[in-house]
Amino acid sequence: MTTLDYWVIAVFSVGILVAGLSMSDRKADMKSYFGASGALPWWMSGLSLYMGFFSAGTFVVWGAIAYEQGWAAVAIQWTMAIAGFLIGRFIAPRWRQTGVLTAAAFIQQRFGGGVHKFYTYVFLLMSFAYNGAFLYPVAKLVNVSTGLPSEYAIMLFGLMAVLYTTSGGLWAVIVTNVLQFVVLTAAVLIVVPLAFDKVGGIGRFVEASPEGFFNLTGGEYTLWFMVAFGFYNMVFIGGNWAYVQRYTSVPTKREAKKVGYLFGWLYLVSPVIWMLPPMLYRLVNADLAGLENEGAYLLMCKEVLPAGIMGLMITGMIFATTDSVNASLNVSSAVFTNDVYKRLYPKASNGTLMWVARGSTLAFGVVTVLVALMVPAMGGIVEVVLSIGALTGVPLYGPAVWALFSKRQTSFSILFTTLASLAVNVFFKFLGPAVLDVSLTRMQETVLGVVLPIVLLAVFEVIYRKKPYRVSVTAKTDASVEQEVASHGERQGILAIRTVAYALLGVGAMIFILGILAPYGKASVLGISVLIVLLGGLLRWMSSKRIRPS
Repeated sequence: MTTLDYWVIAVFSVGILVAGLSMSDRKADMKSYFGASGALPWWMSGLSLYMGFFSAGTFVVWGAIAYEQGWAAVAIQWTMAIAGFLIGRFIAPRWRQTGVLTAAAFIQQRFGGGVHKFYTYVFLLMSFAYNGAFLYPVAKLVNVSTGLPSEYAIMLFGLMAVLYTTSGGLWAVIVTNVLQFVVLTAAVLIVVPLAFDKVGGIGRFVEASPEGFFNLTGGEYTLWFMVAFGFYNMVFIGGNWAYVQRYTSVPTKREAKKVGYLFGWLYLVSPVIWMLPPMLYRLVNADLAGLENEGAYLLMCKEVLPAGIMGLMITGMIFATTDSVNASLNVSSAVFTNDVYKRLYPKASNGTLMWVARGSTLAFGVVTVLVALMVPAMGGIVEVVLSIGALTGVPLYGPAVWALFSKRQTSFSILFTTLASLAVNVFFKFLGPAVLDVSLTRMQETVLGVVLPIVLLAVFEVIYRKKPYRVSVTAKTDASVEQEVASHGERQGILAIRTVAYALLGVGAMIFILGILAPYGKASVLGISVLIVLLGGLLRWMSSKRIRPS
């Protein structure tokens, strides 16, 4: 890392913070702060969904797997693309049809107050674990690239993660998500050709890679793991309350479909590009062991990126992850404010609710920092991310997604499914090795976590087959939703596009300067900077015409 890299990190960090803070809205209410007034453009929502799911953990978690197993890391992420297409076709429009602000509100209307309380408190508890798992890779990346102790990095960027979320709500999250998508994509498109040059080209990479490096499966990541993990992702991305917010905040069911489809297309293409640097680093240094392989991506970047561009890559990774944290913090605050505080104090004014919303965002951010500090003691980020997902993903979110399509499920059936599945998964994860002398492999752990809740829900479908359907959630029609989109939300949408446009013009200009200063790779850096400037100009023109891409 050079002095120029540190300046790039500082300037980009300040710029992103300013972009997020620019979406601060003194006239915000619950609908605009947490739901963008239902006026969120589908392409912004789709990019935000992608960046909310995609984080620095992608480089750390999947980068470690790519370094060890090769192409299997790409195949694992392709299951997310399939999940995205299925969500776009079936799940996203169902969520939009409910007309709710949060997934918790759907559970309240569908199953009543008792079930609502249970899932609300469990979600808030689990969000701390997820947020900590998202924030930890930031510290890992900063530590590997700059030498700054992980603890300081967690606290520094954890604080930055909550500042603009507290100020601007969902609109701030969306704006920074879109901006970071462009920054991170630009950085990765620069590093890939330079990494190939480092190892001697594509032919040398293919010839010198370990045996089986290009297999779709490898090690504990078997075909059955892929199938189970893909189904898990469909439920997790389709039912996780933070991601549901992306489907409910667009104007229509048709645009909700586009959100899922865009996510699918991005995950069909991007893993091929993202995973090449750590795979190529295997040829540069094959001696990484243990948790050291979590730094494979950054180590390759340090090998090939010119001064300044390394800072760009670090910034992209850092804020891709903090954006993931911000998205989760925003929906956690929404659940607490709308589904806990507001029910305790139903006469609270909008001003009071907004104070609670911002205060809870800040408080949840502090807890996230504390959890992130504990990740190394839990076995590393790969173990934490995959184990949390296998244990809790489908048991927690599967029942709600199932209930979108079935009216036969009851409060008892979904509670029993969640509790029984969690109990069995936790037993085999933590007590099985000692009590039964049985330790599940990664594949067995994932399959169990996916199959058991689905089987239980299917059993209840059969048990209740002769009972009359429950009354479904009353939803607004698409026509009425489109007519009732607030002008305030439309104005915020135009402001969001304009903010992204100006930010991209600045990003493009800075990358152009870095390209001029770069001792090598000038053509690719300058070419990408021109594309970003053109994109910023296009968005600025769109905002002036008050149109959205369709």
